[in-house]
Amino acid sequence: MLQNKSSYKQIFKATSIFGGVQLFNIIIAVFRSKIVAILLGPAGMGIVSLFSTTIGLMTEVTNFGLGTAAVKNVAAADGSGDAQLLGRTVAVFRRLVWVTGGLGFILTLVFAPWLSELAFGNKSYTVSFMILSVTLLFSQISAGQNVILQGMRKIQYMAKASLLGSLAGLLISVPLYYFFREEGIVSAIIITAISSLLLTWYFADKIKIPKVNVDRPVIKAVGEDMLKMGFLISMSGFITMATAYIVRIFISNTGGLADVGLFTAGFAIISTYVGMIFTAMGTDYYPRLSSFSKDNGMCKEAINQQAEIAILILSPILMVFLVFVQWGVVLLYSKDFLAIVTMIHWAALGIFFKALSWSIAFIFLAKSASKVFFWNEMAANIYILLFNILGYRLGGLTGLGISFLLAYFIYFIQVALVSRKLYDFTINKGLVKIFVIQFSLAVLCFSVVYFLNKSAAYSLGVVLIVFSCIYSWRELDRKIGIREMISNRLIK
Repeated sequence: MLQNKSSYKQIFKATSIFGGVQLFNIIIAVFRSKIVAILLGPAGMGIVSLFSTTIGLMTEVTNFGLGTAAVKNVAAADGSGDAQLLGRTVAVFRRLVWVTGGLGFILTLVFAPWLSELAFGNKSYTVSFMILSVTLLFSQISAGQNVILQGMRKIQYMAKASLLGSLAGLLISVPLYYFFREEGIVSAIIITAISSLLLTWYFADKIKIPKVNVDRPVIKAVGEDMLKMGFLISMSGFITMATAYIVRIFISNTGGLADVGLFTAGFAIISTYVGMIFTAMGTDYYPRLSSFSKDNGMCKEAINQQAEIAILILSPILMVFLVFVQWGVVLLYSKDFLAIVTMIHWAALGIFFKALSWSIAFIFLAKSASKVFFWNEMAANIYILLFNILGYRLGGLTGLGISFLLAYFIYFIQVALVSRKLYDFTINKGLVKIFVIQFSLAVLCFSVVYFLNKSAAYSLGVVLIVFSCIYSWRELDRKIGIREMISNRLIK
């Protein structure tokens, strides 16, 4: 019991540290999104989205998944207590980061005309893509520094780098958008990438890691494991990015750039503002799960604990979105973006199943089951793409929200069945109880917003939110002693 309580506390502590930074990032993102929405409008946001998605696609093609795969290697080397092994692992990894980043830079530079044609249907943005090619090098090196911080579980350094990076992004991008409008988009992306690189480099440099000279045989021996797993992760990431890219191109060709901007804005709320919980938890969860990945029993316990905490923290937040998202959209963007409200309602319900599936799917990475991970994600992306295209064609933006819910419901069933067959994983009764109660409250919130007038919906919605908060508080207090933690912190 004490060990379980300690595990829950560790999960909650890591989440609260990085979650606090993510909350700050959200506040920054609110100001930035609001200003960008006003200055650029839906069409301008559509251009930003196509630039970002295209560059992201090229990144996934060339980064060999090192940003994910190498976390396990660094964590294992750090946990071994062998300083020379750690130094050798980091030295090899850094070499690979420069090589893959340079590859991304060169390929994007060479294929800039084709990327412009693919994204915008013409070659007018060729020069823009040529200029943006350097961000692939900057981003890969920055991601490499983050891998070192995450693998060694330097959560506070990661938090500071993320916090300062968000602030720098705001201070850089807003003036450029204000003075240059759409012409400032490329400059904003580049300068933001540079600032992120400098910050991650600064904090990674604060860690004392022995400098070890490595030759080609060592690079080949140590790097082979990273690249082998990373390649399939990279291919999976590429397929995911390609799926998102095809959806945006389909929306652009069918409904126009404005709908691309609306779609991007809607899922930015879900992925950025709600997704902070996933980011905060994943920062510590992945290396922690990797540390005892050979023990199926411990993995099962850790996954259930992680999912419980995720549902308890996310549920009240999601219910606030369900009830007050219309106000949030106007606050975050403008009245021109109100068309995304219903899409967000459906997607918010899908986040519940994403929380479960997200917690389970990490076991494939922790166990270095790269092929299982790849085919699992491949299958998911196929039906996600089909659902999105069908959803948009039949229901427009609302259809995309429904497709998100359906896709993650099926994905949850998929990862649960695969992990049960391969690793004897099962969901415990405690998690089932927490999920059923919180999801039921969310469905009630969804129903009152849909079928009642605004006044009644707000009143009943607030009552349901309070119930959700009380239940989460009681469960968290029972599992981690949250009252005691807060009291001790206040006394200190």
